[in-house]
Amino acid sequence: MHIGVGLPSAIPTVKSEFILDWARKAESGPFSSLSVLDRIVYPSYDPLITLAAAAGVTQRIRLMTTVLLAPLHSAAALAKQAASLDALSGGRLTLGLGVGGREDDFEAMEAPLHRRGKRFDRQLATMARLWSGEHFSETAGPIGPAPVQEGGPEVLIGGYTEAALKRVGHWNQGYIAGAFPPPFVPHFFQLAEKSWLEAGRSGKPRLIACSYYGLGPDATERTISYITHFYSFLGPMAQMMANAVPTTPEAVRTLIDTYKDMNADELILWPCIPELDQLSRLEELVAGSVTSPTM
Repeated sequence: MHIGVGLPSAIPTVKSEFILDWARKAESGPFSSLSVLDRIVYPSYDPLITLAAAAGVTQRIRLMTTVLLAPLHSAAALAKQAASLDALSGGRLTLGLGVGGREDDFEAMEAPLHRRGKRFDRQLATMARLWSGEHFSETAGPIGPAPVQEGGPEVLIGGYTEAALKRVGHWNQGYIAGAFPPPFVPHFFQLAEKSWLEAGRSGKPRLIACSYYGLGPDATERTISYITHFYSFLGPMAQMMANAVPTTPEAVRTLIDTYKDMNADELILWPCIPELDQLSRLEELVAGSVTSPTM
């Protein structure tokens, strides 16, 4: 199992220099990817711009959105941005995509909330065509540049609805389970694999699990503070999520072993504490537990 790490770009008050330092340090460690979260109405950095900056200070590590909320964007603009990032990074982009559901994000982007699923399906089809070099329409030509990865960046679907899981077999290379407690994840992995088989795909989908983590002094308090702030729109559920985040070495090791037993292909660990020693502490835990970070 590969282990990736999130960039601290969604933690309020984090400075740009720190994000780049984090990317450089992760590149030198055992981590397979750098991932970013997507929010509009929050003091977070834009995901694709953040990954572009990280691409400039790294050479090996993959760059992943977990997940980018596609219906908040134009399909043509998103296709162009993703192809550009893929080309500039030498083919290192994995585009995790979902529909989102926060009303304030959709209001701010002037996008329709209640038709987001159908909009997403159209976007997936449009981006696939554009990445293969086809014209946008009869009157608008192709939209470049050409991505390095043939057919476009690796696309993974995130979400928990029946519609989301059905997309796995039709449009992409795999599935991302968000920060749900581990006991819930096997069910979604199974549904993703079922969608894959029903679509007549060969092989198997890539299965990605995600979790937050915090380590070191006062890790529990600092982690709870961040998670309850980031997920405040969920009400009491935010506290439940915060309480479930592993904040000791033993808890992180158990989490890693749990997802290895589920046959997850990769586990993404998002930081809750914006300090570089979080990477050092995590590296000590995962160095002997991962396959080669080269992907």
